[in-house]
Amino acid sequence: MALTSVSTHLPLPFSLWSLSLSRMAVAPPSYCFVAFPPRAKDGLVVFGKNSARPRDEVQEVVYFSATDHEPESKVECTYISVDQVPRTHAIMISRPAWLWGAEMGANEHGVCIANEAINAREPAAETEALLGMDLVRLGLERSATAKEALDVIVALLEEHGQGGNYYEDAGSCHSFQSAYLIVDCEEAWVLETVGKYWAAEKITEGVRCVCNQLSLTTKIDAEHPELRSYAQSQGWWTGEDEFNFSDVFSPSDDHLACCSGKDSLEKQEESITVQTMIDILRDKASGVCIDSESFLTTASVVSVLPQNRSSPCIHYFTGTPDPSRSIFKPFIFVDDVKLVPKAQSPCFGDNDPARKEPRFQEKPDRRHELYKAHEWARAIIESDEERGQKLRTTMLDLEQQGLEAMEELLSSSAPLDPAEVADLFYDCVDTEIKFFK
Repeated sequence: MALTSVSTHLPLPFSLWSLSLSRMAVAPPSYCFVAFPPRAKDGLVVFGKNSARPRDEVQEVVYFSATDHEPESKVECTYISVDQVPRTHAIMISRPAWLWGAEMGANEHGVCIANEAINAREPAAETEALLGMDLVRLGLERSATAKEALDVIVALLEEHGQGGNYYEDAGSCHSFQSAYLIVDCEEAWVLETVGKYWAAEKITEGVRCVCNQLSLTTKIDAEHPELRSYAQSQGWWTGEDEFNFSDVFSPSDDHLACCSGKDSLEKQEESITVQTMIDILRDKASGVCIDSESFLTTASVVSVLPQNRSSPCIHYFTGTPDPSRSIFKPFIFVDDVKLVPKAQSPCFGDNDPARKEPRFQEKPDRRHELYKAHEWARAIIESDEERGQKLRTTMLDLEQQGLEAMEELLSSSAPLDPAEVADLFYDCVDTEIKFFK
C-alpha cells in the first residue's frame, strides 16, 4: 500500500503538526474510572476510559484471538522484541494505529486495563524500550485476573524498562511515565510507575479515578522491593516521615488533587450504570472529555463486568473521536468472533514509517472506514446546527438500542448463544457506517 503524506488529509501539514506537539510539556489529560457494587448497579463492576491523544491521531479497534506460540519465539512490540509466552488470551483493544500496544482494552477472562501517561519527578527515558501501551496489551494477553496482569506488567517493566516516543512525531521525543487501572469482576489495582520502580493499591469497593497525575499516597498494597531505598538515595524521602508515593515522586509543580473526573464519579447519587459512565466520559465541562488545541479524546471504552460469572462481560468501544459525538458499540467475547476490518487502519507492514529508523519521517493516512464515515458526521454536527442536532439524536437512538439489548441480555436467565453475538460489534460498525452514508 502506498504511503500518503499527512498534508493530503489532515488540517495541519506535518511540520506544523509536529510543532504543535512540541508545545506539549505535560502528559495528555486522559481519565479512567471504575465503580464497584453497591455504588455500581445490580452486582456489576463498571469500567470506563477516555483516551486523550494528539488531535489528528487515529485509533483503531482490533480483535486478536487466543493463540498458541512456538517455544522460544519473540513478540515484536512497538520498539523492542520480548520473549513470547506459550499461549496468549483473546483480546479486544483500542490503540493508536501506528503502534503495537493498546491505550485500553479487555480480554476473554474479563480483565480490563487502561493506561495513563504521567509526569513524575524523574523524567521518563527517551531510549526505546516498552511503552506503557505495550504493557497494557502484554498484560491483557498474559493474564486471567487483574492481579495476574499487575504481576505480568511489573515483571516486564523490571526486565525491559519503559521508554520511547509516545507520539508519532519525528520532530521531538515525548516520553512519559505510566499509570494503569487494572480491573476484573472482583478487584482493581491502581499501578503507578516511575522508571522500573512502582507502587500499587488494591480496590474492592467504591469508585476510583486515575488520570495523568500520580494518585497513590500512603495506602500501598504492593511495591517494588527497592522503591523506598531508591527514593532515599535520590534525596526525595528521609526515611523518617510516613512514605507517601505521590509526595515523593510527583514533580514539585504538579502535585494537585488527582483529577476533576473523581468528582464527576463521586457526585453520582444514583447507582452507577453503563449509561452513567458514558455520560461522564462525554462531559466536556468537567474536562473529562478533552477537546483542546493540542488534544482530543480520540477513542473511548466502557466495560461492564458482572460479578455473577454466568453472565457475559460486555465492552462498548467507540473507535472514533469525541465520545459526545460518537456511538458506543457493544462487543462480547465468544468463539469465532467476526473480525471488523472497517474499524481497522490500513497496514503498511515493513514500509510503515513507525517501524523504520529514523522513525516517523512520513505520516501516512491511517484513517479506517469507520473513522472516515464519522468525520462526515462530525463535520455536519459542527457546521449545521439544525441538521447536526437531528443527526446526533439519531446516533443516540442507535446507541440506545444497543444498550437496551445488552441490558436485556444481562437480565436474562437463558444461557448466552454465542452465534447470536459473534458478529455483534461487526453489525454495529456496519450499521453506523451505512447510517452516515
